[in-house]
Amino acid sequence: MKLTPVVAALLMITALQAQEHPAPGAANEKNADASKPAEKPPVDTSSVTKHSIQINGQTLNYTATAGTLVLKKDDKPWASMFYVAYTLDGVADVSKRPITFAFNGGPGSSSVWLHLGALGPKRVVMGPEGEQPKPPYRLVDNDDTALQFTDLVFIDPVTTGFSRAAPGQKAEQFHGFEGDLESVSEFIRLYSVRAERWASPKFLAGESYGTTRAAALSQYLLDNEGIYLNGITLISSVLNFETISFAPGNDLPYTMFLPSYTAAAWYHKKLPKDLQQAGLEKALGESRRFAGNEYSVALLKGDKLTASERTSVAHELARLTGLSETYVEQANLRISMEHFAKELLRDERRTIGRYDSRLEGIDQDATGAYPDYDPSYASVQGVYTAMFNNYVRAELGYKSDMPYQILTDKVQPWKYDRFQNRYVNVSGMLRDAMTENPALHVMIAAGYYDLATPFFAAEYTVSHLGLGPSLTDHVSLTYCEAGHMLYTKKACLDSLHTSMAEFYQKAIPTP
Repeated sequence: MKLTPVVAALLMITALQAQEHPAPGAANEKNADASKPAEKPPVDTSSVTKHSIQINGQTLNYTATAGTLVLKKDDKPWASMFYVAYTLDGVADVSKRPITFAFNGGPGSSSVWLHLGALGPKRVVMGPEGEQPKPPYRLVDNDDTALQFTDLVFIDPVTTGFSRAAPGQKAEQFHGFEGDLESVSEFIRLYSVRAERWASPKFLAGESYGTTRAAALSQYLLDNEGIYLNGITLISSVLNFETISFAPGNDLPYTMFLPSYTAAAWYHKKLPKDLQQAGLEKALGESRRFAGNEYSVALLKGDKLTASERTSVAHELARLTGLSETYVEQANLRISMEHFAKELLRDERRTIGRYDSRLEGIDQDATGAYPDYDPSYASVQGVYTAMFNNYVRAELGYKSDMPYQILTDKVQPWKYDRFQNRYVNVSGMLRDAMTENPALHVMIAAGYYDLATPFFAAEYTVSHLGLGPSLTDHVSLTYCEAGHMLYTKKACLDSLHTSMAEFYQKAIPTP
């Protein structure tokens, strides 16, 4: 339709009036933005305090620094990352003193678990077997602190702990494999500059997804920052997600989890008499052998499995899991972790924990297919949350009204752009780092009762690294009768400390 000059003029006037007098309820975004006070750019913060700890009659004097480092990108604030560092006092030459950068996983977890559970100079008091304590909770000196043989820096990735993206930066850029690697790597570089630790032997310590991060960082730091590591401690590791991802067409996790099912069934006295009386190690040996042989072959055959083969496999699988042959048959010889956690103690109206299969939960509905909650996470969440929030303010002197994000889902969905259309697998990155840096050593600690990152999967991953013969002895595995957070059991914390001390001595070249 052709507009007449009069109509066109009226439309022009109406448009101009609308600009001068916005309709009621319509937001004038420009003016609204201008009225908001500009967010202040983040600044470095720190609280420095002095402490001492008595261990076996020896006094360790140390400095604790709780604070944030502002990372920059294109000369603009990028993120503010929170950390707690512990450095031993009186060290004449810090170039000889190892430094360890530690973090947990999630993704979405702060570093509180390794900090107050395993490596730091203070630890949360749990029951001797890792049982949930009753409030009020307590912190005590940690006589297993890794500060005896290394300085420590606990890092909270962006959006966890007190770490946040800088104003004007989208937090989502840090919520993925690549952004996480880049920001944690930059923190390590910047801290090494500020603390003058470039010459020190450098180590990483990670737990759960933190092991994924640590393995990838070993190559990323080497390639992008020229930082060559002496060693990495991987606690409850997962480097190849194919080993733990229950999905149609992927039979690998069923074999990887079987020995952990056997451990749980043994602990709860659900195995046949001969296996139960033989002891845990004997039962695990049989489970490993079956998982790596007849069970793997049976799953490989799929529907071509004969009736007699199927019966034989179902019988042995029931024997090693404590489940009924009927249930094993109904599951098509494939038992997922959540189904196992619900089924093992169903007759007792109990479930078992994912992080620690020794711990029991009570569901509202005993007929359900999956547990309502993880009793092993419930056992640690409250005590660690309370103790860190008190400790960081009362003893470390770091004052902030911000919520400390212990474990958050705000980082989800976590992006794995590098691994689109395939399972996440960083074992190749670790192999490349160890090949380019032959001085790099790796220690893996695993709990038999861990149903999140099973120990047999760690063994499988190590045996598929493809290292040259001269490097195979640079990887060691240690085990303990505990769960994912194996250090919550005091005897396992003691064992972890001893293994790490020996590992560090081996990984640091002697003059």
